[in-house]
Amino acid sequence: MNIGEIARRAGVSRSTVSYALSGKRSVSDDTRRKIQQVIDELGYRPNASARALANGRTDTIGLVFPPAGNHYTGMQLDFIGSVVEAAAAHDYDVLLSPSGVDSDRSFQRLLGERRVDGAILMEIRLEDDRVDHLAALGFPCVAIGRTARPEGTWWVGLDHTALVEACVHHLADLGHRRVAFVNRPEQLLRAGYESAHRGLEGFTKAAAERGLAARTYCCGDDAASGQECLERILRDDPATSALVTLNEAALGGLYRGLAQEGRHVPRDFSVTGVVAGRWAETVTPQLTAADVPAEEMGRRAVDLLVERLARPDAAPRHHLLAPPISLRASTGPATRTPSAEASDLGRDAHS
Repeated sequence: MNIGEIARRAGVSRSTVSYALSGKRSVSDDTRRKIQQVIDELGYRPNASARALANGRTDTIGLVFPPAGNHYTGMQLDFIGSVVEAAAAHDYDVLLSPSGVDSDRSFQRLLGERRVDGAILMEIRLEDDRVDHLAALGFPCVAIGRTARPEGTWWVGLDHTALVEACVHHLADLGHRRVAFVNRPEQLLRAGYESAHRGLEGFTKAAAERGLAARTYCCGDDAASGQECLERILRDDPATSALVTLNEAALGGLYRGLAQEGRHVPRDFSVTGVVAGRWAETVTPQLTAADVPAEEMGRRAVDLLVERLARPDAAPRHHLLAPPISLRASTGPATRTPSAEASDLGRDAHS
């Protein structure tokens, strides 16, 4: 079934059917209803590729994210799901492209073959060649995250610096003096991932302001790495009484490590960080955290891209989000750790 057959049955020209389907020119209500009746009777669905050639639109947006390696984190999956749902609300399909750099073949096909009308980029790096490449081409895109120089680009970001600072100040207000920071994996820090760098910046700045003894750690995105990291933290400084983390995938392992070391949360050790709210509520006790609004960020990114597609000459816009800390049950007043008490006993015996 094609446009010619619809035109014959509706008693109109092929061009009239084309105009009715594309909306490029006005068609009388009577003619439009007649055409729609034939389409409904025949169950006709326009070929997407042919329609894209005709009107220059695919009604599809690309979601570009780095390859998963062993797995995607819960937060990454939340972002992907939120973008797909928001795009559907705008009547757009989503084409996923697991591309890490602008030389990646999947990324190049996405652009060279114009498979999508625009793109949303995830896991932004401070120096991100994908953003630079799309900007040079004038290709419509929105980033979830921000580069070192975000001026002139469209993006939705989380203020990791301010959020980690808020976590550190929360712990300091509770009396904690020796704290650790559990970051994303070392390879992501080396690659310049924005969240890892800005989170580290916020931790270092706030710890210095409050005069805290602070150590920083990179940690793999899995529970086993979290447990190993916790063991390193207490081995390096047994008097550490709290930590801040950006690594939700390691959260279960951090808790397990504390339990095996005999540290009760929050009586003996406080844990906080920047993670998605639904993941903060999966651990026991539930995590006091700056909840990442993944659903809102995905929706806002799609909204910005749809706006940019509708208004190509619009000035760049962005949203920088800084949600408050949700107080749950994983943080409490600093107490003397078992190692500190043992140290005092040793000094008393010596004297």
